[in-house]
Amino acid sequence: MTKPTLPDAFRAQVSAMLGEADSKSFFRSYEAQRTYGLRFNTLKLSPDSAAAGEISGLFGLRPVPWCDSGYFYEGNNRPGKHPYHAAGLYYIQEPSAMSAVELLNPQPGETILDLAAAPGGKTTQIAAKMKGEGLLISNEIHPQRARILAENVERMGIRGTVVTNATPAELSSRFPLTFDRIMLDAPCSGEGMFRKDPDAVEEWSPDAVELCAARQWDILRDAVAMLKPGGKLAYSTCTFNRRENEDTISRLLTEYPFLKLSAEKRIWPHLQEGEGHYVALLERAADGAVAENSLQAEPGRDKDSKKRSERAGSRHRAGQGGKSAGGRDTAAALDAFRAFAADELPGFAADGEPILFGEALYLLPRSEGLALNAERLTGLKIPRAGLQLGEYHKGRFMPAHALAMASSAAGDDAVRVWTLAADSPSVTAYLHGETLPVPEDLRGWCLVAIACGGESFPLGWGKASGGQLKNHLPKGLRWPG
Repeated sequence: MTKPTLPDAFRAQVSAMLGEADSKSFFRSYEAQRTYGLRFNTLKLSPDSAAAGEISGLFGLRPVPWCDSGYFYEGNNRPGKHPYHAAGLYYIQEPSAMSAVELLNPQPGETILDLAAAPGGKTTQIAAKMKGEGLLISNEIHPQRARILAENVERMGIRGTVVTNATPAELSSRFPLTFDRIMLDAPCSGEGMFRKDPDAVEEWSPDAVELCAARQWDILRDAVAMLKPGGKLAYSTCTFNRRENEDTISRLLTEYPFLKLSAEKRIWPHLQEGEGHYVALLERAADGAVAENSLQAEPGRDKDSKKRSERAGSRHRAGQGGKSAGGRDTAAALDAFRAFAADELPGFAADGEPILFGEALYLLPRSEGLALNAERLTGLKIPRAGLQLGEYHKGRFMPAHALAMASSAAGDDAVRVWTLAADSPSVTAYLHGETLPVPEDLRGWCLVAIACGGESFPLGWGKASGGQLKNHLPKGLRWPG
């Protein structure tokens, strides 16, 4: 490992914060290897299951103290290259970053927003804690990163998450005083990335810190506008300086007296095993009238937010131009899905508002706090409107990969499950997109699954006929080579 050359201004900043003895320990931490971690997907398996035990043994996992589902691993083990990763059994996540959602402590049934969510570490952690109940809106402003976010949500088999590609101002104008909990993992100067990303060192400067702090402040104002009375907001960064962390929170508490600081946590690489993280948990006053009056007292807030939202809205159209739920096209697509499910997936429980975007049929998740429908989403760019069930084209229904990943390969969800051993050549062949040989009497749609700890976990769809299983893994997800 090449030790990064730290900028003099960064060294001076850390020395001023920590003092001579601690700063020496801090700088020595850059001589050590970066930390690696993964988090089990508890929507699919529990950390004490046989499957988790098999994975732990395979990769030499050690528990992360601040996250019950989080584990350290050595970098040369590379669990992200294993078929278990493709099955969504775990998410590769830097261990320090797991601390923020643990502090936010999402609950089933709540209405939650992850405001700057890509690539999806905190979104998938939140969704796991929600246990399939409630509504999570996961937002990313950059289109390509929003697509990656949607793919990770899909891989983990998450049903109740809507992925949006919008500005914070656009969301705050639509969803004022709406969310029980908000996660804001803010864009930052990335000082906690220095050990693993040389580019982060090159891009750092005191001016970059100031620019990040200004951006964070703008995003925080929109986040506060969307937090319901009594709601909780977790603000986190992967940087060390006070300007983007404690100073920003202090300014926020001064600007919004209806907020209080409930908890604050730092992870330092010289004190804990991790790259470093900061998280603050804030709670909004439960008195709705006081909270609303405090927001209205901010000069120009509503006007500024509306202007920014209008500018954003001019760039975004309704998610893929879908027909409204309840229309004839949606009803026909839903009937086609129900016919498919009756024959192929009889144990699958379809819960949500059906919505058709072009030919893509989704189930829009529900929560008591937010009634989403097609009209409510008009004007937003939506990479993922909940769980995609499939495509409806010329009267025919084709199941979506997301439907496979959200289904269970155990029990009675699917009529046919074709399970492959994790170390078999057939698993690799399937992930490469190849056709597989199967018994002649196997016919129809199959959940293709991988075995782990005596259980089966979906990898995707296949369709059997004439002794062959045609591969329906999306081309964009197939392994290269």
